Formats: sequence, structure tokens, C-alpha cells
Amino acid sequence: MTDTKAVAPGLLTGVKVLDLTQFEAGTSCTQVLAWLGADVVKVENPSGGDPGRRTGSTKPHKDDPYFLNYNSNKRSITVNVKSARGLQIVKDLAKKADVFMENFAPGAIERLGLGYDVLSEINPGIIYGQVKGFGEGSPYEHNLAFDMIAQACSGLMSITGEPKGRPAKPGATLGDSGTGMLMCISILAALIKRKETGKGVHLQVAMQDAMLHYIRNSFCLTTKTGKPAPRAGAKNLEGNNPPCDIYPCAPGGPNDFVYVYTSRGNPQHWPKLLEAIGRKDLIGDPRFETREARVENSAEIDRIITEFTSKRDKYECMRVIGAAVPAGAVRDTLELLNDPNFEERAILQKIQHPAWKDFKMAGWPVRFNGSPPPVKPAPLLGEHSAEALKDWLGMNDAQVTALRDDKII
Repeated sequence: MTDTKAVAPGLLTGVKVLDLTQFEAGTSCTQVLAWLGADVVKVENPSGGDPGRRTGSTKPHKDDPYFLNYNSNKRSITVNVKSARGLQIVKDLAKKADVFMENFAPGAIERLGLGYDVLSEINPGIIYGQVKGFGEGSPYEHNLAFDMIAQACSGLMSITGEPKGRPAKPGATLGDSGTGMLMCISILAALIKRKETGKGVHLQVAMQDAMLHYIRNSFCLTTKTGKPAPRAGAKNLEGNNPPCDIYPCAPGGPNDFVYVYTSRGNPQHWPKLLEAIGRKDLIGDPRFETREARVENSAEIDRIITEFTSKRDKYECMRVIGAAVPAGAVRDTLELLNDPNFEERAILQKIQHPAWKDFKMAGWPVRFNGSPPPVKPAPLLGEHSAEALKDWLGMNDAQVTALRDDKII
């Protein structure tokens, strides 16, 4: 079994990112830039920093795993931006930055005096990124939003859940991290274009708008039917090619299921599935011979497959059925976190954090020349204030000490 070592790709070495993000939508974006080699300096307020640090309450306080999972590989400095000197420091940093990123409440960054109009005057080449809940021109553009609000308002919740049941919130935080990835891709494209023009750009993406990108299949269905896309549980939205669902496995725990799928594009999937589950006797049965017949008899198909899966654990089902047609065991987060294969391939990596020994977390899954980027611990609040100000602004020890004494940093 291959034991993959994480290797820094250094693709963005030399790129400076001034990070004024919080929680997840913005931080997930800047984290990827850090994994790819950018120097990401996270600016936080001295009196508590990113609210994500305090998502969980512990005594004594230690940064929550939520913060660690979205701020690895960054440096943290603390600056009181509500003071004139602190605001000037951030502007000085922005003059040196290639990328500025924020996801404060609507209008907050502008009220601080750090809007695009201000920073682009200081640094015409700056790539200025903003993640908001709702887009400019939306009737809700001034509303606050979190991941679940974006999911509700974008149609994502409307297509998630059991048929005839209530809408459900998807487990993945697509509203936050999904939006962050679209912004990250846009920043990378802007960096390439700037080499040609020397000019920066103002990038803004709304979480609600971003979610439409992820549900395009549902819009296809609505276009064809003239009706809202339905909730289909684990089934295909159109429900027109059974089997396509999750089936219970032994011993019957909350996640003891296997997903079984047969493609419309491969008519051999159905007979191969029957052979895999020991029901060759049903090959050629007119009740199941065509896709249309299987739609009419989908309940009987579910019964036949369940008869096989319910007597075996999900991994055996995945092995046997998956050798014939697409099939996947429903794996829970504990199983995944404890699966050594993900560590061996450096998809999950252990980091040493002062408050969390052997903290295991997912990194950037893309491999560069066979290796994913290494994960470094999320910074303590203000851990790199002196270091980053010296690196970016050329400050000396006396200047940094004076800022600390004046409670600017």
C-alpha cells in the first residue's frame, strides 16, 4: 500500500494574500491559496479574533476544531482596525498584497474604510475578493446569511430530503465552502490575467447565487417538465432507471446502507446486477426486461435487492455488487477519520497544534506530481504579528513592541 508524503507544490510562492475573512465561506477560499503556497496573513481583532475560534466553548479556551479545519497553513496577526494607526497598518499591508479577501456583513468592510475603491487606489494591481450572502441588486443584498440560509434560498434544500417529506439541509456546507471554491478559482484566473494587464479586479460572489451552480441538473429537469424539481431522497431526481437508491445492510445501524446504481447508458448493468446478487433466474423476466418495466415494478426491484443486502454488511455488498455495477457503502465520518488509507495517501493529515495533539484533518485533495500539499496547524491568535509585519512592512523589533504597548496589535 502506497504511503504518500505531503509535498508543498509551491505554485503560489511569492503571492501575498491579506485575509480578513471569518467563519468558513471566505476562510475556505484563502486556505486553498495557502495550501498552494501563498503567504496568507490573516488579520484578526486583538480581543478574540475570528469568531470561528470560539464556535465551541472550552475552559480554559482553546481554538475550536472548526477554526483549525479552515485556517491551516496561514499566519495570524492582530490589528485594531478601529484605531487610526491600526487602519493604516492594514492599508500598508494591502499595498504589498496581491490578493485581499473578506466576507464580513454587508457594508462592514466599506464602513471600516477598506472598500475596493480605497484599496485599488493604494494598489491598482490588487485582486479584491468578497463573499456575501446575497448579490448586489438582490432585494436581500443587505441581509445577513450563513451556509444554511444560502442553501434554503437557492433551491438546494428544496431538492434535498425524502419524497413528500420536509426539505432537508444537505450535510455538506456547500453554501460556505462551495462558494469559497468558486471564489478561489476566480482569484487564480485573475492572477493569471494580471500578468498580462498589471491591473487588479474586484471579485464578488453571493452564496445564494453560487448554489445555483451546484444544482444545474435540477434546473434541467424543471426545464423539461415545467415543474419544480422534486425531493427524491437517495434516488435519481428523475426516478426513471431503477435501481438507483440506498439499500439496508447488516447489522442494521444508522449508516448500514449501500448505494446501488444502474445507468441508463449501459443496458448490461441490470443483468450484471442480477448475476452478482445470485438472481440470474430473473434475467429476461418481462417485469424487469426494459427500463420502462423496471420503473413500473420498482418496489419489487427494491425488495429483491434488499433481500440480498440485508444479510451482508455494507462493505461486502460494495465489494460484490461494485464488481458488477456502480455501488458504494454509506460511510460515516468516524469510519472515514479512522480509515488508515486516507492517512497513507495524505488525504487526511495529522498536525501538531498546541491545544490539539495529533489533530487529524482533511487537506486539499488535488495531487501535484503525485503528492497533495502538506497541512500546517492553524495559527494561534496573533501568533505571527511580529513576524508578518517584519516580513511585509520591514518593521523592526522596537516598532512592533511599540504597537503592542499601544494595543494596536
